[in-house]
Amino acid sequence: MANFDQLKQKYQSVLDAIQSQGGQLQNVNMDGEKLYVKAIMPSEQAKNRVWDAIKTADPNFSDLKHDLEVSASQGATASQGGQAGQQTYTVQPGDNLTKISKHFYGDANKYHVIAQANQIENPDKIKAGQELIIPAA
Repeated sequence: MANFDQLKQKYQSVLDAIQSQGGQLQNVNMDGEKLYVKAIMPSEQAKNRVWDAIKTADPNFSDLKHDLEVSASQGATASQGGQAGQQTYTVQPGDNLTKISKHFYGDANKYHVIAQANQIENPDKIKAGQELIIPAA
């Protein structure tokens, strides 16, 4: 079982990414056996860069609980084609839509929501590196 200092060290690159991307770190503490990080990011792109840092530190991030929000004054804009509450995800090697759906919605059977939002006709045809829109639950 990792302690606060060990987890903070493990995810230091994430904390650095939050600051380097202009985010406001609001909370870093333990939530049970997980490190809890809460931050307000200035843009969806900055939030995505923090996501990349999380996946680099630990692709499964099973010991991290995070709450990354885009600031209300700079939330999703029409130019991003975004809607409040949606986010993006970069497909990792070994991912499939059911796995991604389970991660974001807690239900593997909601993969069709992601497929529809991304105009994916064949849910089996996603590839690593592909950016997906994840609609709000």
